[in-house]
Amino acid sequence: MSEVSATVAEAALSLIRQDIISGALPPGSKIKLEQARARYSASVSTLREILNRLVADGLVVAEGQRGFEVSPVSQKNLIELGDLRLLLEGHAISLSFEAGDLDWEARVVAAHHKLSAIERQLLEGDGTRTVDWVRYDWEFHQALVSACQSQTLIATLSSVFDRFLRYHLLAESFRGKPVVDDHRLLFELAMKRDVAGAQNMLARHIRNGTEHVIKSGRIR
Repeated sequence: MSEVSATVAEAALSLIRQDIISGALPPGSKIKLEQARARYSASVSTLREILNRLVADGLVVAEGQRGFEVSPVSQKNLIELGDLRLLLEGHAISLSFEAGDLDWEARVVAAHHKLSAIERQLLEGDGTRTVDWVRYDWEFHQALVSACQSQTLIATLSSVFDRFLRYHLLAESFRGKPVVDDHRLLFELAMKRDVAGAQNMLARHIRNGTEHVIKSGRIR
């Protein structure tokens, strides 16, 4: 694949992933390659490669000769993803807090600063910043585990985080001050290198997020 083709493929992959996570491509919807070719400015062969990558990530289901569709959602799957995220992120936190240096602290401080700024705007009613919040939320959690010294662990966590986050966006509501408080407490515990405290806070953070999505009534 040429450098230009690779760039096109990565751009298309990013857009399709974003559309699935945001709900622009709803759960269970068919992904028609001819329509997708125009939307994502990529060839059919490139789209097939991309969709097979997303099958591996659990965001797309391959239907044999019938093509591809966006992975369905369920309360059971949401709970499973929450448990898996806690397992992976909790382990990564323990490794990261132990190995983190001054540069790691700076990454955590910067990521929390950006996240808290966006969250203040959301609390003030600026719903246009939801997409930015999604990005900064992941960047904060990624910063917390960025010193774990395992790219495989971070990549696996990223995939699970995307699938978990999709449920929150499908619920179409920001959890408000409780999620802001969760992030502030996680930040403070990180600065103290309090592994047990951060793991307990993370468990509550994930559990409350899961309950919020279920109570929205949008996931069956």
